[in-house]
Amino acid sequence: MKTIYFFFLPFVILYSVLGAREKSQSLFNGKDLTGWTMDIPACDKKPDLPKPFIVRDGMLVSLGKPFGHLLTEKEFENYRLIAEYRFAGKPGNCGVLVHASKLRNLYKMYPQSIEVQMNHTHAGDFWCIVQNIEVPNMITRRGAKEKWGITEGKARRILNLTDGSENPVGEWNRMQIECLGDEVKVWVNSELVNHGHSCTAKRGKLSIQAEGSEVEFRRLDLTTIQKLSK
Repeated sequence: MKTIYFFFLPFVILYSVLGAREKSQSLFNGKDLTGWTMDIPACDKKPDLPKPFIVRDGMLVSLGKPFGHLLTEKEFENYRLIAEYRFAGKPGNCGVLVHASKLRNLYKMYPQSIEVQMNHTHAGDFWCIVQNIEVPNMITRRGAKEKWGITEGKARRILNLTDGSENPVGEWNRMQIECLGDEVKVWVNSELVNHGHSCTAKRGKLSIQAEGSEVEFRRLDLTTIQKLSK
């Protein structure tokens, strides 16, 4: 028995190490918003307003209005997020925020974070929200350097590499966001659309926006990683 035990021990250790490297979980249980919290500024004065995030037909839905954010209760770092989404009607604006922290830190609405844009035809743009990130060709993709900033009135948008990576309206899109250390890398429908580095945050909550348009999510899966995909 001892011989058999020591023979299998290296394989047990290897399996345990590999298992520790990549752990997957779904952030949405398909039934309710367990594990999430909402921050809807308009509800401060009008608490009876309809909530902009609901579960419908097994999907997490951002109704778009009133504006606000759905945030994970937990913070995450070094992960791959797979979000499968589609605009339910007229396409428009939405976004996934990574490394979200202090609430209402920009325009008394947006949490401190880096936004991965989902605005139709512009999916993959970065928006700096009181956090910063850098990309190659910064002047071309962000504008004049003297206008850069992370607060109100500054040049916070960093253009993606390929506008129009989304599928036709009504079809499902697959957004893959990888955060590792100070890097953030994004694909839309398997096309690399952005890769930033020197991010000023390395961990935080994940957030989905309600920003005007109805968006359905059928998948929100998170996996821990130790290296970025190519």
